[in-house]
Amino acid sequence: MTQIPGPAGFLHIDDGGLGGMPVVFVHSFAGSTAHWAAQLTHLRKTRRAVAIDLRGHGQSDSPTRDDYAVQSLAGDITAVTDWLKFQRFVLVGHSMGGSATLAYAGAHPERVAGLVLVGTPGKIPVEQARQVMSSLKSDYENVMASYWNRLLTNAKPQVLAQIQGERERLPRAVSLSLIQATFDFDPVPVLKRYRGPKLAVITPDQDNSYDLHKLVPDLPHKVVTGTSHWLHMDKPGEFNRILDEFLTVTTRTLAD
Repeated sequence: MTQIPGPAGFLHIDDGGLGGMPVVFVHSFAGSTAHWAAQLTHLRKTRRAVAIDLRGHGQSDSPTRDDYAVQSLAGDITAVTDWLKFQRFVLVGHSMGGSATLAYAGAHPERVAGLVLVGTPGKIPVEQARQVMSSLKSDYENVMASYWNRLLTNAKPQVLAQIQGERERLPRAVSLSLIQATFDFDPVPVLKRYRGPKLAVITPDQDNSYDLHKLVPDLPHKVVTGTSHWLHMDKPGEFNRILDEFLTVTTRTLAD
C-alpha cells in the first residue's frame, strides 16, 4: 500500500506483482481499491497489477475544492502512472471509473495498450439527466436508496454489505458532484479517438439506446448474467477469465 502525490492531494494505490504488461484498475462511484481484490490476487501471479483510490475515495485525500470532473479523475490516473513510470499499460475501469479511464485513453492513447470498460455508462439524454439531478436534490435519501437497490439486485451478500457501507460513507455533496460530472462527460467522441484494443463487460440491464455499446456499435462487448452492477465482485472467476482472454489477445496483437 502506497501514498503518492496527486493533483488534488495524496492518492492511495495498491501495487504488486512483477513481469508482463502492467494492468491498472480504477473503481466505481463510492468505491476503492478493495473492489479489485480478486483481480489483483489473480493477476499478480504473472504480472504487475495496480489499483487506484480516486480522489475523495478510499484512503485518498479529498480535493480542497469541489473538483470531481471526469477529466480531473483522469488526472489522478496520470499522476499514478507517471509516478510508477509506466510507459504502456492496460486500463480497466468500472462504471464512473470507466469514464475516467476513457478520458485518460482519449488524452494519452499511445500509453494505453488496452482498455476494459466494466459497466461503464454511455451518454444519458440531457433532459433525463436534469430530471435525475432535480430529484436527487429534492429527496436525496429516497432517490439514492431506490437507485442503489436497483443496481445491487443479484449482489452476493458480502458484496451488498460492502457497497452499502461505502455509499453511506460518501458525503452528499461529493455524491452529487460525482453524479453531475458523470452526466456532463460525453464518452462517445473520446472512445472513437482511442483506436487500441478495447472491450466492454456489461450486465443485461445495460440495454438502453444510450448505453455505450449501443452508441458505439463496433465496441466489442461481453455480457455477464446473474450479478449486480459490481459484476467483477459477484462473479470474479468469470470476470477474470474474460480479462485473461483480453490480455492474451492484446499481448499477441502488440507482439505482432
